[in-house]
Amino acid sequence: MNLNTILSYEDVFGGQPMKRKLLKAAKDKRQPPLPTAAEMRILQVLWDREEATVEDVVNAHSEKERPNYKTTQTFLRIMEQKGLVTHEVRGRVFVFRPLVSRKTIDHLSVKALVSRNFRGSAAGLLINLLEASPIKKKELDELEAYLQEYRKKQELGARRRE
Repeated sequence: MNLNTILSYEDVFGGQPMKRKLLKAAKDKRQPPLPTAAEMRILQVLWDREEATVEDVVNAHSEKERPNYKTTQTFLRIMEQKGLVTHEVRGRVFVFRPLVSRKTIDHLSVKALVSRNFRGSAAGLLINLLEASPIKKKELDELEAYLQEYRKKQELGARRRE
């Protein structure tokens, strides 16, 4: 659905058609789309709080960066259609919660970055990361330990396939 589509009352306020769309998306087990920068700001708030109203999301930002209430409400509706969030009605308030984990979005973001900028080379990303910003010795030690553990897992997996 594109942004030029007129939404029905049920689509916007959670009637049966919206529930069917969400159930269908859940059954498909498709990976979620990559969130836009604005959607990421909203997801960060929802991940930190686990659930929030539109007002909570708006007020979670500093006054200088505070988004418009109606704009945030519209983004949350769009994110719900994309399968990124869901809502529950509590009295007269919609309470939103994320349907995707931070880890899932992190993995999708890195995969997209590697594919788009590094022709699918994870090593290319890692080399650029090391060259672009200094890494503390402690972090470098952690990376080395992780790489050694990763290598062991790869070798075990290769042996099992033989």
